[in-house]
Amino acid sequence: MKTIALIARPKKDEAVAVARELIAAFPDLRFLVEPHLGEPLGIDSVSNDELGKTAELTIVLGGDGTLIHAARVLRGRPVPIMGVNLGSLGFMTEIPVAEAVSTLKSVLEGTAKIDSRMKLDCRLFRQEELILEDEVLNDVVINKSALAKIAAHETWLDGAFVATYLADGVIFSTPTGSTAYSLSAGGPIVHPSVDCVVVTPICPHALTQRPIVVPGDQVMSVRLASDLQDVYLTVDGQVGHALKKGDRIEVQKSAHRLLLVRNQQLDYFAILRQKLHWGER
Repeated sequence: MKTIALIARPKKDEAVAVARELIAAFPDLRFLVEPHLGEPLGIDSVSNDELGKTAELTIVLGGDGTLIHAARVLRGRPVPIMGVNLGSLGFMTEIPVAEAVSTLKSVLEGTAKIDSRMKLDCRLFRQEELILEDEVLNDVVINKSALAKIAAHETWLDGAFVATYLADGVIFSTPTGSTAYSLSAGGPIVHPSVDCVVVTPICPHALTQRPIVVPGDQVMSVRLASDLQDVYLTVDGQVGHALKKGDRIEVQKSAHRLLLVRNQQLDYFAILRQKLHWGER
C-alpha cells in the first residue's frame, strides 16, 4: 500500500493534527486528502471521485458518520478502512488517536486484524421503474415526518408476504447497523460476523409486530400502501428521498463488503461494554 486516503470530519482541529502526524511519520507514502483537509495541511487536495478510485487504504479521522461517508466514497471497492475515533461513540472508528501511527504501521506490515462486514443493496421502484439504487453499510429507513399520520408498509420476503406494518416506519439494518437506529427502536444486537437483515418497525400500532431477523441473501421488499405526504427513504442517514403511495423498496445483501481495520485490544463485546455499558447493572 502506497496511496492512502485521509477522510476527516470537517472543521475538526484534532483531525488536522492527527493527519499531520501520520503524514510526518510515513514520508514515503502518498496521502490523498479532501479540500477541507488539504488547505490547513498545506498540501494539494483531490476530489472524492479520485479518492475513491485510487486509494489503497482509507483512514477516517472522525466518528462513525465520517466512516459511513468514506464507505460511500469508495463505492464498493474492497479497500480497508481504518477508523481513528474523534467522535463521541465510535462503534466502527475503534482506533484511539494515540494508536493511529502504530496501527497504520501494522496495516502496512500485514499484521493488522481486518473484519469483513456485510453491506446492503437498496433499490427504489416507482410504477415498476427503478429510480434509485444505492449501497448501504448501516441501514435503510422508511419513516415519516412529525406531522404525518401512521403509514401502512406491506412487506415481503422473497415474494412471501410477511406483514403489513402499521407504524411510523420500518428500518432494514445490517448487523453493523444493528447497534444504531434499529437498536434505539427496539431491535436486537446482531454480531457483525452474521450475514442477515434486521427488520425493525418504528413505533408499530400492534403489540405483536416485533423486530425480526431474516437471511441476508433473500430479497426483502416493502411497499408504501398509504397515500401520505412527508414519508421518506433514508440510506445510511446520508441521503433522503421522498416517497409516494405504491413505491416499492427492495433490500438485499450486497456483493460488496466493508473491510474494517480492528483495534486488536478490543473484541466486539468489549466494544459493547465500553460504548453502551452493555451487561452492566
